[in-house]
Amino acid sequence: MKTLTVKLMAVISTTLLGACMSTMALGNGDSWKEEVLLHDGQKMIVERSQTYGGRSEPGQPPPAREVTIRFKPPGAANSITWTSEYGDELGRTNFNLLALHIKQGTPYLVTEPNLCLSYNKWGRPNPPYVVFKHDAGTWQRIAVSELPAEFKTINMIVNNSRLYEIAESSKSAGYVTADAVMKINSTLRQPEYKTILREAYAGATNGCSEMIRTSDGWEGLGFFRLQKSHEACLQYCTRKGVNQSSCPCESIFEGVK
Repeated sequence: MKTLTVKLMAVISTTLLGACMSTMALGNGDSWKEEVLLHDGQKMIVERSQTYGGRSEPGQPPPAREVTIRFKPPGAANSITWTSEYGDELGRTNFNLLALHIKQGTPYLVTEPNLCLSYNKWGRPNPPYVVFKHDAGTWQRIAVSELPAEFKTINMIVNNSRLYEIAESSKSAGYVTADAVMKINSTLRQPEYKTILREAYAGATNGCSEMIRTSDGWEGLGFFRLQKSHEACLQYCTRKGVNQSSCPCESIFEGVK
């Protein structure tokens, strides 16, 4: 996915986005509206917003720090909000939005981990989705297998850094139409963006090597494999402050302890 430069984002934030959306200054946040096409043909407007901040490469704009959506399901009296919060161990927000669907008044949200650290944090899912269901007033993570089979489409703008296209598509209606959402997403080639996948597939990791969360960051699985015994590996986990549930020694030395 292409990244907007700081200069381009600054221009957008002061011109197009200022005219088409309720947009704050660069570094604070952006907001816009999308029309979401549901599986039964109904449409609803979703308000999206994101703030910026966290770790970034020199010369690159700050990443999305927090991402929020607000929507009212068809026929519902009240709006529902979902937020992908900042992950301190990630240096950015946890998730990217992919799809929002409704069944019998119950919202389901399909997201993807935001880059490799998040992919490891959320269990290296394959297919690479983290799915949420709104139940009893709260968002709860569910397995992909629990997602209703009729939900097939990726119906939200996947790459929310494409602010120029979002602004241009919002000019006439004041929101990005469902057709425009499909057009913006049509350039994406990864299979998980073409439809909601249900089965594991090769390549779901997108090149993300397996990493373990330590007390001071992340460490590649190879460092744990270099330990000469199961006991040495456990001691390494202890030195690195790895939680017992995350320590990979059991699987690495299975059958050779």
